Amino acid sequence: MEVKVYNQEAKDAGNIKLSDDLFGLEWNDELVHQVAVSMMSNKRVAIAHTKGRGEVRGGGKKPWRQKGTGRARHGSIRSPIWVGGGVAHGPSKDKNYSKKINKKMKRKAFFTAFSQKIRDNEVIFVDKLTLNNEKTKEAAGILKNLSGVKGFEKLSTKRKNRAVLALDKKESKIDKSFRNISGMYVSGIKSVNLLDLLTYKYVVVVDPKASLKDWK
Repeated sequence: MEVKVYNQEAKDAGNIKLSDDLFGLEWNDELVHQVAVSMMSNKRVAIAHTKGRGEVRGGGKKPWRQKGTGRARHGSIRSPIWVGGGVAHGPSKDKNYSKKINKKMKRKAFFTAFSQKIRDNEVIFVDKLTLNNEKTKEAAGILKNLSGVKGFEKLSTKRKNRAVLALDKKESKIDKSFRNISGMYVSGIKSVNLLDLLTYKYVVVVDPKASLKDWK
């Protein structure tokens, strides 16, 4: 397939040919969902923690003798049925939420989501970005220009989860100029993953010939 490439003034800068094997995949919701859930699980950090009966302080002495008192038998005042006792089956910080993802599944899910974003006209290819200074005002001006392309009208106005700016190599000047714009995420294209594609509305691919050359 061929897609248009624009310059930072949103003028036509030619076309680029994309592989149908990577960027023409049909949508597969089950695959994308499975990989996305697994990736979120792998990022999850177990924080919630409650103390069990073996972790609560005290309770070393048997509260009363086993027989002869007329009361129910108890071995510790730190049993979960006692006030101040441990928690039964509570959350633990030692729980492991990680899930295994096959490399082929992860790769195919990524390109499936990327293919769908291209079909939905949510990916724009820009030949290069040239900034005179590390100024957010310049970066905002570029986004305003690109928002003139049909389908990308919200690129300059959307506040939350606006766009991923995918670069061949991260550049300090571009990073510093765009990072103060709300909803923008600047990243090297090799670091963009499935969750980024599902989170952000648009993807702006800079210098696609260099950025996509290793994607086979």
